[in-house]
Amino acid sequence: MTTGPTIPFPLGVARVLSRAELDHCDAWKGAFVGKCKDHRFYEIVEETLDAKFEHSYLLLEDKAGKVRAIQPLFFVEQNLVDGIPALRAPVEAIRRRFPRFLTMRVLMVGNAAGEGHLSTCAPEDEDWVANALDATLKTYAQLSKASLVVFKDFPARYRHALRNFSANGYTRVPSMPMTELQLRYTDFDHYLSTLGASTRKDLRRKFRKTAAAPPISVEVVTDLTPSVDEVYPLYLQVHERSPLKFERLTKEYLCSLGQRMPERTRFFIWRQNGKAIAFSVALVHDGTIYDDYLGLDYRVALDLHLYFYTLRDIISWSIAQGLERYRSSPLNYHPKLHLGCDLFPLDLYVMHTAAWLNPIFRQALKFLEPTRHDPVLRRFPNAHDLYADAK
Repeated sequence: MTTGPTIPFPLGVARVLSRAELDHCDAWKGAFVGKCKDHRFYEIVEETLDAKFEHSYLLLEDKAGKVRAIQPLFFVEQNLVDGIPALRAPVEAIRRRFPRFLTMRVLMVGNAAGEGHLSTCAPEDEDWVANALDATLKTYAQLSKASLVVFKDFPARYRHALRNFSANGYTRVPSMPMTELQLRYTDFDHYLSTLGASTRKDLRRKFRKTAAAPPISVEVVTDLTPSVDEVYPLYLQVHERSPLKFERLTKEYLCSLGQRMPERTRFFIWRQNGKAIAFSVALVHDGTIYDDYLGLDYRVALDLHLYFYTLRDIISWSIAQGLERYRSSPLNYHPKLHLGCDLFPLDLYVMHTAAWLNPIFRQALKFLEPTRHDPVLRRFPNAHDLYADAK
């Protein structure tokens, strides 16, 4: 018995579950097998992140009663101009009189703290699950008084599975992409030798300056709990400087990540004179390291070039571990361009639940989509992949 609505559709039935109800659902533990961020990660996010997210889970059954997927969803009040710095001042002026201007209740499909994935109990079910979500999400959003349905940050590989969405009211636009570096190197110096001459010269100058300062040590741990009070303020310093803010991590999130996913979680902590000056949150899975969050002490970070120093240590560690790919979170594209990274495209699929407004909203998205306003992105060699058609 579920506490949420039940939505029949031609392929079967969708049932809305709460987190507590998942504990009695065997299919949940297999919902993200093979993904770096498996069912444990979604549980951690719901239990430990700030309460601005309202989570639920859509259980999808076929006509024979077989569970084909359990798709995580969440509702959020979304500011539609978060990714457009040029519009913030005029929009804030209007909001002094109309507080909810360009703010909507949104039903989001995916992950509140990372890229989204279709949750299939079997890999061959992707098309079935995509069609089931297409048939049910608009109804659920309308029942929940949400204005928009958004598939958040889905990797480009889902373009084929979601290929029919544009004919059914959705608009696909690029989200701010991750970046990726193939680790085909014997060590960091080998990697450095493949970069442009000016980049090599600049990095070596930075590293010489850092080497002249008091020594910096690095520690790699799977449980951050003993150091969380020391390093959490470093994360907040970076978070507050970010032009785009969606989720805000908590100490509880960082501790739970290492305690409940220790085989995948790696925390890098850099210290100088015994004091933490930087740390990084990373996940390791299937030959890839996901460098998700960085914390820096800005009292010394710029003088010591800590962004580049920490990146050197993470890449060196990853190569030594035999990892094949380094994948980093969105933003800060300028240095990543010169460091030889490629874009790793992420997509948004967006639909307004009011049929008469959706055509207008589709046109507005061409201006509202976030990558349009970042001039560095178009300089990447594979920038065209942000808009490429499904294969």
